[in-house]
Amino acid sequence: MATTIDGSNSVTINSGSVLGITSGTAQASTSGTSIDFTSIPSWVKRITVMISGVSSNGTSNFQVQIGAGSVDATSYTSVTSAGAGAYTSSTGFLLTGVISAALSRNGHCVLTLVGSNVWVASSVIANSDTTYTTSIGAGTKTLSGTLDRVRITTVNGTDTFDAGSINILYE
Repeated sequence: MATTIDGSNSVTINSGSVLGITSGTAQASTSGTSIDFTSIPSWVKRITVMISGVSSNGTSNFQVQIGAGSVDATSYTSVTSAGAGAYTSSTGFLLTGVISAALSRNGHCVLTLVGSNVWVASSVIANSDTTYTTSIGAGTKTLSGTLDRVRITTVNGTDTFDAGSINILYE
């Protein structure tokens, strides 16, 4: 027997695995040094991190960190190109390469499970200024266990978010 799903519904199977796209709860990025999404189900193979109008009070680049049980802030291979420069990080998947406290950013980062707890990321983020600088990034990270959390923060970890919202989709 075949069942047709038109994409507008989710189906629960195997005591909790869900097929379809699940939205997290949007979080205001108007305070704090990081935004966390936890309790991500073990069956997830792809996560889209979406930022809208996000800014901070400093000039440290934005990044996404992932974890299994806790956020892992080491051993990432990540590069972002923006303007005429290229930027690298080993502490997270870089989202931006050119930062000014006066600008907001919009875009997304897609995290995809390759297998054996190896995740790859690709991102496109645009600044709100009149030059419309766009940051394009990619990277990889191997976790010690099954991913269950995603964090959005800055490279220095001390700049405070002061505008916008952040959400995730997972599937």
